[in-house]
Amino acid sequence: MDAIDWSIAQRIGERIAGSPPPGGVRAGAVQPLAYDFAERVGSYSGLPVPSDLPPLEAVDRHLKNMRPLLGPLSERLGDGTGPLAGPLRAASGFLLGAQLGALTGILSQRVLGQYDLALLDASTPPRLLLLAPNLALTARNMGVDRDELVLWVSIHEITHAVQFAGAPWLREHLGGLLKQLIDGLQVTLAGRFSRDRDAGARRAPGGRPRLPDPDQLRELAERARRGELLRLTLGEDRWQLVERMQAAMSLIEGHAEHTMDAVGTEVLPSLPRLRGAMNRRRESRGLPWRVLERLLGLELKLRQYELGRRFCDAVVNEGGPQALARAWDGPQSLPTTAELHAPAQWLARTRS
Repeated sequence: MDAIDWSIAQRIGERIAGSPPPGGVRAGAVQPLAYDFAERVGSYSGLPVPSDLPPLEAVDRHLKNMRPLLGPLSERLGDGTGPLAGPLRAASGFLLGAQLGALTGILSQRVLGQYDLALLDASTPPRLLLLAPNLALTARNMGVDRDELVLWVSIHEITHAVQFAGAPWLREHLGGLLKQLIDGLQVTLAGRFSRDRDAGARRAPGGRPRLPDPDQLRELAERARRGELLRLTLGEDRWQLVERMQAAMSLIEGHAEHTMDAVGTEVLPSLPRLRGAMNRRRESRGLPWRVLERLLGLELKLRQYELGRRFCDAVVNEGGPQALARAWDGPQSLPTTAELHAPAQWLARTRS
């Protein structure tokens, strides 16, 4: 039994995402340059270039890719055998689908490109996607050349393709962390359901449910204000897995940002202007977006770009691109969260 009504998620997500026109963005205009980009990335980063690079695809906001990522979680929680089987059968698949669809629809309005990789299903081939409507709208809003923005985003996503092909252990490593997180989340939610059920049986005088005391409410509000609601929901043990994934993703995203700047200047003379415009876009999110990011922990994604890029810049400044290439030797070579803030420590550890 599937815990999520995927048809509802799809319909609501697509309605919220909308369907603006592609604005003249075509993958065919970039595709002849794709392998050249990959060669440049591979030469700079020291990673072998895949012989079967996925083709670039210009797509609209049609949401096709929710289930490969979250399907295993949904099926596991709703299969009738796990500790959450009873609670989830009582919950509404319609409601879960509506919530997932709404969130995905909102997020789809910001994505410019994506190296689409199903971490939990190695049989699903990766894709290189360019979100055509978002690229066209963003180029217009930022006042930059649309075709140059498309080239720049293409380099970023192709860098991800080279990363995962050149370091084949990376997909399995991230997928393993994600699976551990899902397994632990299942147990965590089951325990919380049990505690909530027991707490519901204990009522205040007069039969009213007991409410959290003021100190608990203040602590909850303060943690939400600091953007720790996701951490609070997962618990500290599960959060350690999130931090390991975040550290890996900071390297992956930061390396792509660093590499874009390193090789992009050869094909994009206006790259500094593009970089400045993109940084302003990331910093100028409206209040609703900032609230959503805080509640869901999505501001972590934005920090990945900056923290990871600063780490890569520092490593290359100290030891050259060959020093940064050591990050792809295996899981043990990935920087920790502390090392991302102190690149010299990572350099010292990986030299030995």
